[in-house]
Amino acid sequence: MKKLIVLLAFVGLVSVSVGAAKKKSRFEKLELFNKVLFLVESQYYRDVDVEKLIQGAIRGMMNTLDPHSTFLDEDVFAKMQEDTKGEFGGLGIEVQQKDGVIVIVTPIDDTPAFKAGLMAGDKIVEIDGDRTIGLTLEEAVDKMRGKAGQKITIGILRAGVEGVKRYTLKRQIIKISPVKSKLIKDHYAYVRLTQFQKNSTSALIKALKKLRSQSKKKGGLKGIVLDLRNNPGGLLDQAVDVSSIFMKDGIVVSTEGRDPKHKEIRYVKKSGFKETELPVVVLVNGGSASASEIVAGALQDSKRAVVMGTQTFGKGSVQSVAKIDDVQAVKLTIAQYMTPSGRKIQAKGVTPDIEIDEFESEWVAENKKPSRFVREKDLRNHLTATIETKKEKEERLKREKEERKKRIELANRKKNTSSDKKKNQGRKRYNPATDYQVLRAVNFLKGYKLIEHMVKDKS
Repeated sequence: MKKLIVLLAFVGLVSVSVGAAKKKSRFEKLELFNKVLFLVESQYYRDVDVEKLIQGAIRGMMNTLDPHSTFLDEDVFAKMQEDTKGEFGGLGIEVQQKDGVIVIVTPIDDTPAFKAGLMAGDKIVEIDGDRTIGLTLEEAVDKMRGKAGQKITIGILRAGVEGVKRYTLKRQIIKISPVKSKLIKDHYAYVRLTQFQKNSTSALIKALKKLRSQSKKKGGLKGIVLDLRNNPGGLLDQAVDVSSIFMKDGIVVSTEGRDPKHKEIRYVKKSGFKETELPVVVLVNGGSASASEIVAGALQDSKRAVVMGTQTFGKGSVQSVAKIDDVQAVKLTIAQYMTPSGRKIQAKGVTPDIEIDEFESEWVAENKKPSRFVREKDLRNHLTATIETKKEKEERLKREKEERKKRIELANRKKNTSSDKKKNQGRKRYNPATDYQVLRAVNFLKGYKLIEHMVKDKS
């Protein structure tokens, strides 16, 4: 009996030893890497750059995570720091890698890419004649950047267009102005935020003050259109600061990390410039990502703004940059963003309160159905409400002449071929006053003020 007990104890001890052997430590697992590195270094038919091999291995390790976690070598790290400052050399496009393909998220206003006509959703398949298949996102970006003045040819695939479409662009120093603004119909402030960089909030405040001053002579501002379409995001602090302009208090955004119990909450900044009384419409689309989605979600949840447009990109993960040394770093996803009500943005995006697809304003005007109704004023010898004076008659005839002129212009525009339109698309300077979605936003703000006055009158 004692021998049996000793034997069983021995078998148990062996089993524990075998189990421990199966569960290797981190250092034992790294031994596999050392063996492979040694074999490549000693037996590959040419001399190899060991540092390059190790960096390649690190990139491969990061690629097993998510699209936003990556190793930042000396060049990439330096370029990332340039981007947040708002000035860098290149073409002016924000890109993302999807299923191994480099896809344009958005062309930045007034850059070579924007002027050439590159569009969000275009797939970059060639760079100077070389295929991009197999390139990492960092390698593709590196190929597209270069000295100002140098030419580069980009080959793209576009939905609805057969074959590879090639564009030759000239690189330039990209200086991004984060805010573009315009006073629309005398009373409505249009502010377009192109990305969240270091000076975005201050530029936005400056634009709002300028538009408020311009509108004073006309009776003042009645609403704000905050355009975040094709805004790829940027700095989290700037997203909080921008949201704080329009919100009195409350949560802007919270983050959930590995431990759901520990949340980091970012609140509205109560000091500084405020614009909390005017109604606000936020415009978004599929190119609105990250910080843009934080602002849209915060203003939507707090009932401070109405979000209009199309579903946003859905980039709701938090990245932290950890420096390895003075010139290299690792960008690592550490958490997910949540809106004030606890909604997660990642892979979902922000759903607009009012969905409005993008249309060319000219197309809308050309395809507008003419009135089918015969009105009293169209009847022969109709009676006018008052006797028409000479001045009123002149004004009526002038108005009718202008209407005829507009109809002729529309008819002439319809004669233009679709190929001519595509050729000029991207080269014409953007005008928010003719943007279909902007005009819909302004019309909504008009209705909002009208309803507000009606409610006040009844009370």
